[in-house]
Amino acid sequence: MQIETTEQLKQEFSLTLSRLSHEIRNPISLINSELQLMASSHPELYSYSQWDSLIDNLEYVKELLNELSDFSHAGTVNLIPTDSRKFLESVLSCEKNTLHYLGITLETHLENISTSILLDRVKMRQVLFNLIRNACEAVSLPDGKISVRLFQADENICISVEDNGCGMTETQLQNIFHPFITYKADGTGLGLAVTAEIIAAHHGQIKVSSSPGHGSRFNIYLPVSSEA
Repeated sequence: MQIETTEQLKQEFSLTLSRLSHEIRNPISLINSELQLMASSHPELYSYSQWDSLIDNLEYVKELLNELSDFSHAGTVNLIPTDSRKFLESVLSCEKNTLHYLGITLETHLENISTSILLDRVKMRQVLFNLIRNACEAVSLPDGKISVRLFQADENICISVEDNGCGMTETQLQNIFHPFITYKADGTGLGLAVTAEIIAAHHGQIKVSSSPGHGSRFNIYLPVSSEA
C-alpha cells in the first residue's frame, strides 16, 4: 500500500474544498435571487428584523465560499520578477486613505533592494491586505499604528507588518495559521491560512511574534532568486 505524502494530501484536500465551494455556490446564488424577487414583490419584508439576519447570514456564507476558493487555489502562483519596493509602495498607496479615514497611523520604512524577487503580484497583494486588515482589527482607536518595513535579511528580503494592538496569547500563536480556527466573533478562520499557503508557494516563510497587550509583528521572508 502506497503511503500518501503530505503534499498529496494537501492537494486532495484543496481539490475537495474547490469542488465543495463550487457545488454550494450555485444554490446560494439561487437562494439570493429568489429572496430579491420576494422582496421586490413584498417590500414589507425589509421591515422584518428576521430579514436583516437572513441577509447577513447569507453574506457570511458567500464570504466563506470566497475564502474557501482562495484557500484551495493559494498554492498556484504565477511568479514574475518584481521590484519589491515599488510593489509595496503601490499596495500601501491603496491602503493609506482607508487607514487615514479609520484614524490609524501608517508608518513605512522601505529600503532600496537592488535585486528583483519572484512574486505573484495579485496573491502577494492579497497577503498584505490580509495582514493589514488583521492589524486594523487588533488596534485601538484613536492611537492605532501599523508599521510596514522592507529590508534585506541575508539571502532573503523581509516584509514586516507590525501593529500596536491587543496582541495574542501563546495558544493563539500556535493555531493562527490552521484553517477554520478563528478568535474573531465573525471570522472564518481562513484568512491567515490562505496567507501562509501563498507564502509557502513563493518558497518563503512567515513568522510571527506577539504578546497580549503589546501588539503583533508578522515577518515575511522571501528568497532572492538568481532567476529574478
